[in-house]
Amino acid sequence: MSLRTQPPFRADHVGSFLRPPELLAARERFQKGEIYKAELRTVEDRAIADIVRLQEDVGLQGITDGEFRRTYFHIDFLEQLEGVETRGGLTAHFHGKKGDVDFAPPVLRVTRKVRHVRPIQVADFTFLKSATKRTPKVSIPSPTMLHFRGGREAISREAYPDLDEFFADVAAAYGAELKALGAAGCTYVQLDDTNLAYLCDPKMREGARARGDDPDELPRRYARLINAAIAGRPPGMTICTHLCRGNFKSAWVAEGGYEPVAEVLFNDLTVDGYFLEYDDARSGGFSPLRFVPKGKTVVLGLVTTKVGELESKDMLKRRIDEAARVVPLEQLCLSPQCGFSSTVHGNEIARESQAAKLRLIVETAREVWGTS
Repeated sequence: MSLRTQPPFRADHVGSFLRPPELLAARERFQKGEIYKAELRTVEDRAIADIVRLQEDVGLQGITDGEFRRTYFHIDFLEQLEGVETRGGLTAHFHGKKGDVDFAPPVLRVTRKVRHVRPIQVADFTFLKSATKRTPKVSIPSPTMLHFRGGREAISREAYPDLDEFFADVAAAYGAELKALGAAGCTYVQLDDTNLAYLCDPKMREGARARGDDPDELPRRYARLINAAIAGRPPGMTICTHLCRGNFKSAWVAEGGYEPVAEVLFNDLTVDGYFLEYDDARSGGFSPLRFVPKGKTVVLGLVTTKVGELESKDMLKRRIDEAARVVPLEQLCLSPQCGFSSTVHGNEIARESQAAKLRLIVETAREVWGTS
């Protein structure tokens, strides 16, 4: 098996980590006005340096900042685009092994023309790059996150009587951010997308119909949006997408295999790789991977971040073998199914389990592919 020298790596990570207590305490003090932003950033820098060392120590090649500067995986980024505001909260019903959890993050509203007015992730990337000699990875929300949850009603008809213009402006804003990241030296970007995964769930598809959208057409519309957003990516930049069915306090929102979106996902979407949840029956089987063309990589999210119990290496190898009957082993990698903390609240898992699960992924990858 040939060694991978560019991402995604045989052993990779989706992105987020549990926030350490010192960081959570500093965030609370900042919100109360007890410390300045610069003081909070110093604490963030220290916490990021620590989580970088953890990733390097377990053997990862792609290194993230744990999303330690964010409250939510998506809102912190999207609200920095001109024309995007947050209002109130819309309750989502998450399901977990310990019962249901209701969560109402702020709702994104497009009130004016969407514009990229300043670099959003460049300063954070620059610090991460300075903290590791390995490949720094930036995760940002997919551009679809500005549309699916609220639909047409969350987008100003005054600013955008024609939604095609809205999609064009969002794509241009993302293109500008990718250009700025590329100029800073970034070569690895991940687009976190819940919506393509939600469109695998029959209930979510009905919800889209109720908002006036066609759940069969939306994946194509979203593929065109993402393709336009990444069309001008700098040379040498790898872009992957991560599909997530919800990740809040070890609970999830959606269920369903990838079949409803698979053909569009793997053939119309021009990303380089896919981080796919495959940690339990909610994600269905590997059959949809038959649509994966040569030249694209699938990162199998076989290790759950929702519970601390450690998977067996033999089980992971069996499942990799099963997937390799559908798509060549050369095109496969291994990762957790999601981050450990898609919001600041974190999953219900011990901090020690993060390292143990990542170490398991690295060891398994080395035994399967000969490299991590």
